Amino acid sequence: MGGLTAFRPISGALPRGTYPGPMSQRRVYAAWSVFGVAAVVSAVLVWLRPPAQRLSDLHIYYGAAEAVNDGRPLYDYVAENGGPFTYPPFAVLLFRPLALLPEGALQVAWLALTCAAVVALAVAVGRGLSASRLAVAALACALLVSAPVQSNLRFGQVSIFIVLLALVDAMGLVPQRYRGILVGIAAAIKLTPLLFVVYFLVARRYRDAARAAAAFAACAVLGLALLPGDSVRYWTGTMLQTSRIGNLASLGNQSVQGMLMRAGLSPATLPLVWAALIAAICAAALWRAASLERTGRTADRVRAAVLVGCATVAASPVSWTHHQVWTVLAAMLLVATEGAWHRVAGVILLVVMTLSLGVVLRGLSTYPGWQFLLENARSLGAVAVCAAGLGGAVATARRHRAWLRPVAVAAAALAVLALTPLPAGADPTFKAYTAADLTNPRYFYYDTARRPAPGEPVAFEVRREKTKVRVNGVVDLGVARLSYQSAPGGAAREIPLIEASEGGVRTFSFRSATLTHGRLDALSPDGTVVATFTALDELV
Repeated sequence: MGGLTAFRPISGALPRGTYPGPMSQRRVYAAWSVFGVAAVVSAVLVWLRPPAQRLSDLHIYYGAAEAVNDGRPLYDYVAENGGPFTYPPFAVLLFRPLALLPEGALQVAWLALTCAAVVALAVAVGRGLSASRLAVAALACALLVSAPVQSNLRFGQVSIFIVLLALVDAMGLVPQRYRGILVGIAAAIKLTPLLFVVYFLVARRYRDAARAAAAFAACAVLGLALLPGDSVRYWTGTMLQTSRIGNLASLGNQSVQGMLMRAGLSPATLPLVWAALIAAICAAALWRAASLERTGRTADRVRAAVLVGCATVAASPVSWTHHQVWTVLAAMLLVATEGAWHRVAGVILLVVMTLSLGVVLRGLSTYPGWQFLLENARSLGAVAVCAAGLGGAVATARRHRAWLRPVAVAAAALAVLALTPLPAGADPTFKAYTAADLTNPRYFYYDTARRPAPGEPVAFEVRREKTKVRVNGVVDLGVARLSYQSAPGGAAREIPLIEASEGGVRTFSFRSATLTHGRLDALSPDGTVVATFTALDELV
């Protein structure tokens, strides 16, 4: 971490063609050696995963490309792991040549290319900030160990390459007459970089916006020409089917929409609240980014690009961990900014983007609000970056101690959130298991030979894991159904009763973020509650 403080413009004491002294060179070599070791260890850990879990997203790309090469419909393809292809048709055109390689060779190459993309990101940001070589190496190391980059490595994701394309284009590192093209290509692969086109317009980079829009359209037309049926299907329906991507309320989705879903907003209210928040967040980020662009400084262009990138993380309906590289870059820029408060904020954000606070600080989750705060820390971090503009909103008022006001407001808001129970029914990790999961001993671990005692309709066990609690048991013949409420007044959730293999015993299994406020009811065929269980946490 100490190397991050080296983000300062290089002074004129080093004329062109000269290099730092031997001691500085050794530190640079040492930092890059650390990066190399971390890259190798990360790649080996990915490779040691079971084959079915190794680079699972890359496997989807590979299989989708094979399906298209065989003449099968792209959006009917589903990989063995259950994952469909969710990107625009142009994306699969890029993957089709890769399907000619053996998948194992492609996996090795993809891991190497991902590590190379990390280096390219660090070099691009370092160039924009006129940072020292040691700072660039430190930035690469911190990026590599962050959760988003590790997620890109683990799943074989394309997200890090999307970030690289958009960043170097928005920073102006490509020749002027080509600026905007890379953003258009990135958006044709994954739609979220389209926000950069709006940024170009707001920043009065009209030619860049036009080139980006033209490149995006050209890629879409190419997809239509080569894959007409798949293109029509995607642009007229599949694009809007976000449920194909997975459970949007799961903790991995750190977008604003995912956070609101975990907060328990009703389906009728959610779209309105989400649209209002996203409009405000994007407006704040774009306004600040345009202001930075107008300074004409290269360092401010870096900050502007990262701000817009963070807005895409917050605004997209789906922002899995591998999408959140932008937020890690924002943390780096805060660390590199003058002022103790900015650096403290950057370090905190860097910790949030590297560690899973819901796991590390699970002992502090006495109140459901604390748990909600910790489990949505990355989403809140991206929103905070967009709203504060990487700290610039309060920098000019520091001399009058006006920073105390926003700090006090933020601290009060976090305290209220942390100490307030979640809305009734909100439960970010709830899932009830079905017959399809019956063979998984992790879900159904209760010994079905242990029947409920006479007069005891339900017998069960409770087990605590790192981020959730599991309830697993059996019911007698007098129980027709089970229901579970995460909090008083919340909507009841049905728990499936499943016939086990031994003697017609019915078993059940579900998980929840916390059982502190939960209530499990067993009901007879006529709907009468025959047993109620509360304070299930005490049974762990």
